[in-house]
Amino acid sequence: MQWIDSHCHLDAFIASGDAVQVRATARQMGVAHCVIPSVQVAQFDAVRLLAQQTGDSYCLGIHPLYVPQATEADLLTLAQQLERHRADPRLVAVGEMGLDFFVPALCTPAMRDKQEHFYQAQLGLARQHELPVVLHVRRSADRLLKFLRERGGDRPWRGIAHAFNGSAVQAQAFIALGFKLGFGGAFTYERALQLRRLASTLALEALVLETDAPDMPPHWLYTTAAQRASGLAQARNSPAELPRIAAELAQLRGVSLAELAAATWANTCAALPGLARLQPA
Repeated sequence: MQWIDSHCHLDAFIASGDAVQVRATARQMGVAHCVIPSVQVAQFDAVRLLAQQTGDSYCLGIHPLYVPQATEADLLTLAQQLERHRADPRLVAVGEMGLDFFVPALCTPAMRDKQEHFYQAQLGLARQHELPVVLHVRRSADRLLKFLRERGGDRPWRGIAHAFNGSAVQAQAFIALGFKLGFGGAFTYERALQLRRLASTLALEALVLETDAPDMPPHWLYTTAAQRASGLAQARNSPAELPRIAAELAQLRGVSLAELAAATWANTCAALPGLARLQPA
């Protein structure tokens, strides 16, 4: 079976010198494609070149965690890069972008305003270049939805609400606007009751799979603070974990792996239509 990892920070493995090997291992596990989002301007070239090297796709955007140090010049650079590479078939979305109201330093009035400014600017660039968006949603779903509605006009959005962890009502609101919802390692924890409920009850056509590697490890990779204090290292999440994450979702929903693979492949291509230029049907 063939899988798409709809959100994988593969460039994070460049520092350890094994990004290409990590990708090759995932391919051996059946992960046919990875979507590599960027998080800051300084990373744009690395993400683009890595996607070319591995045969994957990429997104260009400014993540809310990097908004504090970002400037208007970064938005200008993003606009220029989107224009320069508009013909690149591997550029499939604007992102990772969005709002984060979980990190305390990002929740001051000034920083909330700056986040919202960068978010709205990137929505505008996505519309200008007719690209989908990949959204970071952390305690911010209602504000994200507000601006999507205000800037949507009469055209539906396309894209992915990555690592979705909102309510059922918020999930349906994103779906109604044209988004797919990303599910990864977080739902594999038995204590994640609300997330598991959503993963098992939302319409199958609304879901895409992701690892967010090397972040968001599934439960089998997680080590507690006490274990880490005793010397046990945190296992590294990678796109090779996607088939096992998929198996957990298939079991949770009571569907076959083949059905899930076909559905999530189609869903990801619907969210990011540019993928159709890169992958066979």
